[in-house]
Amino acid sequence: MTVYLDHAATSPLRAEARDAWLEASAVVGNASSIHGAGQTARRLLEDARERLAAVLDCQPIEVVLTSGGTEAANLALKGLWWARAGGSGAPPAGAANAIVLPDGEHHATLDAVAWLREHEGARVVPVALDGEARIRPERFRDALGAGAALATALVANNEAGTVNDAAALAAASAVAGVPLHLDAVAAFGHVPVAFRTWRGEASGSAGLVALSVSGHKIGAPVGTGALVVSREAGVTALLHGGGQQRSLRAGTQDVPGAAALAVAAELAEAEREAEATRLRGLRDRLVARLRAELPDAILLGDPAVRLPGNVHLHLPGAPGESLLYLLDRAGIAVSTGSACQAGVPEPSHVVMAMGLDERAARQVLRITLGRTTTDADVDALLAALPAAYRQAARR
Repeated sequence: MTVYLDHAATSPLRAEARDAWLEASAVVGNASSIHGAGQTARRLLEDARERLAAVLDCQPIEVVLTSGGTEAANLALKGLWWARAGGSGAPPAGAANAIVLPDGEHHATLDAVAWLREHEGARVVPVALDGEARIRPERFRDALGAGAALATALVANNEAGTVNDAAALAAASAVAGVPLHLDAVAAFGHVPVAFRTWRGEASGSAGLVALSVSGHKIGAPVGTGALVVSREAGVTALLHGGGQQRSLRAGTQDVPGAAALAVAAELAEAEREAEATRLRGLRDRLVARLRAELPDAILLGDPAVRLPGNVHLHLPGAPGESLLYLLDRAGIAVSTGSACQAGVPEPSHVVMAMGLDERAARQVLRITLGRTTTDADVDALLAALPAAYRQAARR
């Protein structure tokens, strides 16, 4: 049996979420239909939306259900860009044309912004990370100068695990009058995610206006997620064809997926504090033992203000793909970085954004613990990793 320690890539489906999906899938009816069957489906859908909104600290009408975090981020970034430009295309002369983009963002964000730069005339204003993969609020604030059309930032870095000060980033964008999207995919279920609280006293279309989450990171089915969009924000839809969800996302809505996502979100939030304490204990024991057995290993990211189950290691001299292969042969599943780059042997852009060189960025391992992780799983990794490291470092 595989020892699964790659929960940041995807988390096992919760039995309760599976059951909610199966129960809702037995309901026949399109939630946009006006007959009785359709309205039964609508009630299930809106109940799920209300429950998800309660977890995310927002209004139900602000929840736009998506196919996951990648779609949510693309809707936020492209939708905000197109809305301020008055529709698709390059901005009119004199209009704000910059996107504030911290280094080390997830590829869903990086690639969406790259597309806007190439096809829509966006100018990118980077924000350097510090040596612990943190977005420093003062650097972020300085980048929000004249010409910023929108900004984006991670709540928690999906590779290094460092948790950013989301409230400070939101406050800076509100003062600057710039709409902000926060990517909370890695953070959701592990640290508090509070849209209304982070938005604070901001009003209108500036400050925090959009927040993306994904279902399969918290035990909901793959293909579920959401984008929170404030009622005041101007966002242009990516998809058209029915006007569902405030005309921000067209298409027949996934009632079973919404029901399963709501259940998973509620469970993740209910157990979050106790689970964070448990995972920190496992993580700290793992790190302490590894440091004792592998003194060359370096823990990347903030040593304390990080996701509770994240261990991101630089293992000098050992190529990450070699370690991955050797551990996989030993029955242990970990990763070298974001799953979206799986199968591509390239250096971690996050590690290089932290100030390390390309060689070091190829010598990293990301171990992420989750709700199914046990002491025995940690012991299995501790038994296998030192030998794997020594073997990989000799190659």
